[in-house]
Amino acid sequence: MVGIAQLAPNHGKGFLVSTDGKTYYENIAQNFTEDKYFWSRPSAVNYNAAGSGGSNKGPSNPDYLAIVQARIDTFLVHNPGIKKSDIPSDLVTASGSGQDPNITVQGALVQVSRIARARTLSEEQIKNLVAQQTEQPWLGLFGTEKINVLKLNIALNQIK
Repeated sequence: MVGIAQLAPNHGKGFLVSTDGKTYYENIAQNFTEDKYFWSRPSAVNYNAAGSGGSNKGPSNPDYLAIVQARIDTFLVHNPGIKKSDIPSDLVTASGSGQDPNITVQGALVQVSRIARARTLSEEQIKNLVAQQTEQPWLGLFGTEKINVLKLNIALNQIK
């Protein structure tokens, strides 16, 4: 395994980002809950990088449905004016690993009003930042557009 890791980008050590005297792994989800930041995708492992894993509860499981509904309710309280139908699923469902550092462009855009209000910035400034931080599919073909939430929030802090 160690040999295989040496072939991976950064030799299997992850990608480190330092800001404000703290160091983070950009390829592991971080828990952002303040209104002035973009929120990450929920984590089934509580953002614990020591292990990864998703929930084994299916979409008809009442416990799972209650968790998702609680996430929706929390999102709506913090994002007035947003309709339930406008919330992308990546903001209320955990990824298979529980540590996905990315959200969809739609997941970022639906949070713009809240962040603009919290930071007293224009929505246009925040939307421009989202556009700048959007990563395109590999070779323009493989995957989907995505945004690394940690990088986006670091860029956001550089504005104000």
